[in-house]
Amino acid sequence: MSSGRRERPPRRPSRPATTGATGPSSSPPPHSAHEIETRSEESTAWGAALSGALVSILAGLAATATGVVSPGAPAHAAVMEYLLPAAVPLLLLGADLRRVVRTTGDLLKAFLIGSAATVIGTTVAYLLVPMRSLGQDSWKIAAALMGSYIGGAVNFVAISEALSVTPSVLAAGVAADNIVSALYFMTLFALASKIPPEPKTAQDDSRADGEPERGGRLSALNGGLAIALSFVICKAGSAMADRLGFQGGTLPCVTALVVFLATAFPGQLGKLAPAGETMALILMQLFFTVVGANGNVVDAVTKAPSVFAFALVQVSVHLAVLLGVGKLVGLDRKRLLIASNANVGGPTTAAAMATAKGWSSLIVPGILVGIFGISIATFLGIGFGMFVLRRMCA
Repeated sequence: MSSGRRERPPRRPSRPATTGATGPSSSPPPHSAHEIETRSEESTAWGAALSGALVSILAGLAATATGVVSPGAPAHAAVMEYLLPAAVPLLLLGADLRRVVRTTGDLLKAFLIGSAATVIGTTVAYLLVPMRSLGQDSWKIAAALMGSYIGGAVNFVAISEALSVTPSVLAAGVAADNIVSALYFMTLFALASKIPPEPKTAQDDSRADGEPERGGRLSALNGGLAIALSFVICKAGSAMADRLGFQGGTLPCVTALVVFLATAFPGQLGKLAPAGETMALILMQLFFTVVGANGNVVDAVTKAPSVFAFALVQVSVHLAVLLGVGKLVGLDRKRLLIASNANVGGPTTAAAMATAKGWSSLIVPGILVGIFGISIATFLGIGFGMFVLRRMCA
């Protein structure tokens, strides 16, 4: 839905490439998910402006409107039932939470403040922009956006799926999210404009705890192993959700399983992470295309403005609270901005901003706190939606 980019706001990653960057060094492996973009973003100005996720949704909407595909086709169900869940573990193969806590320091504190600020922003936005015209979908899309602004796009997708958000509302949410995120990244870069880059020697510090650079590569073998492991985890997560009687709980269970495995076996799963991230990017584009194909053009367009207003208030409050509280507790603005970027965009955009600004010591910590956000945001979004937002909607 990054290293070496010019100093400019990074494009909203093909959602959720937001989520996928892993690795202990400031130089991701060649052709890693940091550097892979969808064709429309890479080769066309309009694709770069809209982002791969939104282009995929528009393509699906156009295909349905012109009769090329039919809504509710069996192939759509296959994508939702099999391919979407597979993307979650592929993105989290490098989610070693012990390393996150051990190596990120003040950036993790800033990220946690930013996560709390997103919760506050969601509450304020839902009071000011309740989106009543969306009915029960109002609290569901609010919860999904909250998850997106804590951990990134994969959480948006997982929460939307778990709460059964209507396809047209989901399409409107993606459109609003992409526009708000683009504006937000420009704001972050404006706030960072007077902060100088770090000395070149700081790059040596970005390899936390002296850990060697991971040797994960995008090979056919690693890709095949990552996909096979992903489907095994998905099957186990589905069985767990059925056993617990947790309707719509497959993706949260899958998330919990893969984070546990990545933390317990960081060396083995970490080698598969770069290949997993790349495969996840492809699967997520298929998902967004199906969302568009199952949607309605008129509904998506008419519902987008209220969702846009909600998301705009949500991230504005997030930024204000984060900067205010962060200053009170003595955190420097550089870390606060990277933490906020990791909240709203995920690890990919956090790494892109740190690289573009020359803040070498924050590249890898930014990736790690972004991965931590992916690990927790689905649970926070679903829980807050069901126990707080739904009651506010009643």
